Amino acid sequence: MDTSNEPHIAHKSHLPHPYDQDISHVLRHLSRITATGRKKLANSLSTAGYLAAGMRLIERNLGPDAARDACASGSRRSLERPLLGFLSQRAVAAAVAENPPPFPSRGGVPRLRTTWRSQSDFIADLINFAMWPTNYHPGYLSQRADTTRRLVADDDFVQAVHETAYRHTVESARMPSVRLSLALMVLADGDDTVQRALTETYRGYLSSWKQVYADVLRARGLRLRPGLDLDDLANALSVATDGTVLRSIGDPQARVVDQERHRSLMGTVALAVMHGFLEPADAPDGLTLEQAVAARLGRRTS
Repeated sequence: MDTSNEPHIAHKSHLPHPYDQDISHVLRHLSRITATGRKKLANSLSTAGYLAAGMRLIERNLGPDAARDACASGSRRSLERPLLGFLSQRAVAAAVAENPPPFPSRGGVPRLRTTWRSQSDFIADLINFAMWPTNYHPGYLSQRADTTRRLVADDDFVQAVHETAYRHTVESARMPSVRLSLALMVLADGDDTVQRALTETYRGYLSSWKQVYADVLRARGLRLRPGLDLDDLANALSVATDGTVLRSIGDPQARVVDQERHRSLMGTVALAVMHGFLEPADAPDGLTLEQAVAARLGRRTS
């Protein structure tokens, strides 16, 4: 590992979790040609320093409780909105100097540019790292296992869905990495590198949820209506989650999240999607979603 510029740090293993892990499979846009070179660079202390700086900038600028700077007018109602300017190469290099121990605190723009060829490459890898499940909150994996168990086996399935949706919505709204991905969906338009990173992130995220949904369908004796598959179900619920999270952040007064009752609109939408997409496996009506809706609502009453 490269430790020449940080003699007080002996090894990558001294860094906090998950920076102490092998992240060569997470970072896919490093400016090295060979697999050996990419792995060495991915796991260097210098790279860890840039990632730590980037993660801190995301939290500082996207929140929750993000720091905001007033515009030149000085009005508290008028704030600077730099979009992704806070992740510029200069900003990241400057943030490295503020890294807390044991992260490296030496790193400039030239070194950053030899690690990632462009800002898009750096942002793409920062997305990969931020959304890496190992980088989620402590207890995420055990919580995920408990969620699966409840959705599969709980007697009160409706309550399990509501509780899962509420917890997932609230936690997602507070995760800087989720806020970054939501912001980038609009800002990345035309940036193929960042768009590919978002696509890969969602593919991995949805694949794990598809396994949960498959387990639930099997345990609950359900099947998807003709013309629909697990991808449709996962995408529908993911889109609903993103919308609920985004609305809860941008319009708290909309009450899409009810803190007192521990409910969210996402739970209601999830139940509606499942009610429309699914049917009993042992007594299916065989109708497509469109046919089922038409059979119930499509006829005029006058």
